[in-house]
Amino acid sequence: MRKIVCLLSLIVLLSGCGKLVSAPVVTVQDLNVVSVDPAGAGMELYLKVRNTNSFDVQLQGYSYDIKIMALPLAKGGAREEVNFPANEETDVRIPIRITYSDLLEILKRKPDPDKIPYQVAAGLDLETPMGQMTVPVKKSGTYAIPKKYRPAAIFGKLADFLKF
Repeated sequence: MRKIVCLLSLIVLLSGCGKLVSAPVVTVQDLNVVSVDPAGAGMELYLKVRNTNSFDVQLQGYSYDIKIMALPLAKGGAREEVNFPANEETDVRIPIRITYSDLLEILKRKPDPDKIPYQVAAGLDLETPMGQMTVPVKKSGTYAIPKKYRPAAIFGKLADFLKF
């Protein structure tokens, strides 16, 4: 009987350990075009991660799914290690690659370049002293394409180049 009581007490104690770890608070700071090249466009998703725990938490990897105007734009992930120190905020940058064929599908819908609706769904895979956890990240908003990356600006530069 004593062994059963000890075993049940141990199970209850261990099941409460998960409550000792709180999920870090993740906010999407920005989604930005950072480059345009012959292969497509490079974007970066900027996150701020606030670890509210009294111990460090380690990012092991991430996944993301980005939609523009409800169309799938980019999906991917990577294994990357980042330490989130206890009771601190850390900036995280997630690089995203977009092909021209995906961008063309968006342009066919003739979006307002100042207000393009987007949705970001991501997951951060974390290692904690109590085991692994995944923190979901969701954000919706509108995006204004920087003037230098708008089709009119790019095609204007191409026309100037062809005139030489």
